[in-house]
Formats: sequence, C-alpha cells, structure tokens
Amino acid sequence: MPAILAKKLGMTQVFQEDGSVARVTVLQAGPCPVTAIRTPERDGYEAIQLAFGEAREKQLSKPELGHLKKADAAPMRHLVEFRQALGDEHQLGATVTVESFEVGTHVKVSGTSKGKGFQGTVKRHNFSRGPTSHGSHNVRAPGSIGASATPARVFKGIRGAGQMGNKRATQRRLEIIAVDKQENLLLVRGSVPGPSGGVVEVRSDA
Repeated sequence: MPAILAKKLGMTQVFQEDGSVARVTVLQAGPCPVTAIRTPERDGYEAIQLAFGEAREKQLSKPELGHLKKADAAPMRHLVEFRQALGDEHQLGATVTVESFEVGTHVKVSGTSKGKGFQGTVKRHNFSRGPTSHGSHNVRAPGSIGASATPARVFKGIRGAGQMGNKRATQRRLEIIAVDKQENLLLVRGSVPGPSGGVVEVRSDA
C-alpha cells in the first residue's frame, strides 16, 4: 500500500480527454527518504517512517540530526510514520517518490483542517436561527440546552459554541488524475484538508 508525504500547493482545473473539466488539488509529493523502520520484534508494531520538507541544520536539535544521519538523509522538518504502508521493498535510506502511485487509483489524504476560531452554533453545527421579528432575542442563540429542576444539569456532548477547525481531517476516495514524475506532483480530484502550503499524508485507499 503506497504512502507519501506532500505539500498542498492549491487547486486548479484540468481538461480531460473526453472534454470534461476535473477540479483537482495539486500536491507536491516527496521525494521522502525512509528514516526508520519499526518492527514487531523491537518496537511492538510494524511501520515505516518518512521524512519531508528540507530544513537548515540550525532549525533541528542534535538528536533529530543524529536520527536523520543514521538514514543518510538531509535535515528534514517533518517525520511521519505509516503503519504497514510501504512493504518490505523499502529499506532504511531508500527514497519514496510519486512513482508509487498510478493514474486512476484512489487515495485518502489526511491533514490539519483550516482553523476557523471560536464560532457559534449556527456556523459550527449548522443550527437554524430563531425568529427575527417581534422583539426576539434568540436570533442566533442555541436555545434550551437542559431543564432547570430535572435533570438540573447539562448533559455531556451537547453541541455548543467553541473552537472550529484546526483538527485532523481525512478525505477519502480521491481519484488521482495525473502524476508528474519530473516535478514530483500529484493531481487528485476534489479538495483536501488544510490550507495551501500545509503538509498532508497521502495513502492508498484501495
């Protein structure tokens, strides 16, 4: 099951052979060196760690630089583990590129969604608004969230105002429209979580 780290460059559209228009997200995927291999005997689980995003040495700590040096990799900003993602053909120090993906297959993309700040229930949970006439004071308020005497408390899990966005999100079943091996680009149909410039994880979603 192929997997790779990528940076979201933005969205555009491409014309396909049948004349239809595909709205796509452009991802700069890899190349990602393999910086660690987790085994059940030593670590208790099976995974492969990939690095992405070149950085200057002074931006990393000495333990981080020493860890990357074991894999003969340049200073990298991001390290992510993929459990049972790449198979045995990738060894420590190998490089994962977009060649692992094929046009027409589907992937799932995970990242941190855009932060919207503190929002009310109308925007955050799609609540309906109250009446706006005859002196109503309940236009965008959530309404009743619990009775007074019984149960005399607010139940856990009641949807209310609060922080919106800025959390991990995954978009599934995104079709790969094009693979540019020279520029390390993946074009996937639809949108992916996060802002332009954000780092995302791309996995096969067969």
